Amino acid sequence: MSKTVAVFGRLYPSDLNEKVELLIKDLFDNNIELVINEPFYDFINARTNAVKGVQVYDRSSFHNFNVDLMLVLGGDGTYLDATTFIRDSGIPILGINTGRLGFLSGASINEYNLIAPAILENDFEKYERATIRLEASTPLFEGANFALNEVTVHKKDSSSMISIHSFLDDQFINTYWADGLIVATPTGSTAYSLSCGGPILFPGSKNFVITPVAPHNLNVRPIVIPDHKTLKLKIEGRSSSFLVTLDSRSKAIDSSIELTITKNSFFIQLLRLRHHTYLGTIRNKLNWGLDKRNIIS
Repeated sequence: MSKTVAVFGRLYPSDLNEKVELLIKDLFDNNIELVINEPFYDFINARTNAVKGVQVYDRSSFHNFNVDLMLVLGGDGTYLDATTFIRDSGIPILGINTGRLGFLSGASINEYNLIAPAILENDFEKYERATIRLEASTPLFEGANFALNEVTVHKKDSSSMISIHSFLDDQFINTYWADGLIVATPTGSTAYSLSCGGPILFPGSKNFVITPVAPHNLNVRPIVIPDHKTLKLKIEGRSSSFLVTLDSRSKAIDSSIELTITKNSFFIQLLRLRHHTYLGTIRNKLNWGLDKRNIIS
């Protein structure tokens, strides 16, 4: 049975030209039909003739194509952008890392020759990743009000900290005096939250983590909450404007807007080549086990 694959990406270094071209050629040689995001098509087309004549899509036309999966070439930021096309469609995503860390990637561009056979045989490990939903007293994000990694509130126009009043199922948790507050999914626990001292949550753990950004009270630490709870946030500060962010998408809000954060009704389907594992990725990306005493012979 023939396969149709959507390709999504951003800029990549020129030294990867050959491997990207070999990946595309391998997909075509295996009779896999491609549709490519229009800006990425233009970028590749300026470097190689490998995609001449391939159909393109934009945000409005993506769902006109009946695709079996999406290939995302880039790092985690590119992957997060791709989820705004996928939304609740259930189309699985295979991230092919051309960047640096790539926690979400299920393959490396160096493994380009393994991609087409895996697509044809559907030979992947498949994982469901929870998404988080943001609702506000004023509509934000034009219907794409979800995130795979995190919801963040942050100061905007002032160097002064902000105060974030937080409630879990209408029970008061705390007022965070800080530069901001992160509410991360298990997937997002290895992103911004981790850099602010938050714990790593294993995928499927059915939790979120609330992590303050540069809190003024040193005894305020990240807290893990069940993902079936409703979290409400109210923000105050010297400035009249603040930022609320869903992954890499931001909107300015004021203190009149109350934010409600819940687990979303849909998951993002993440694919990995079978020899890639979550724990293996964590060990590799965070350089765990570099001590030779940890090497298992």
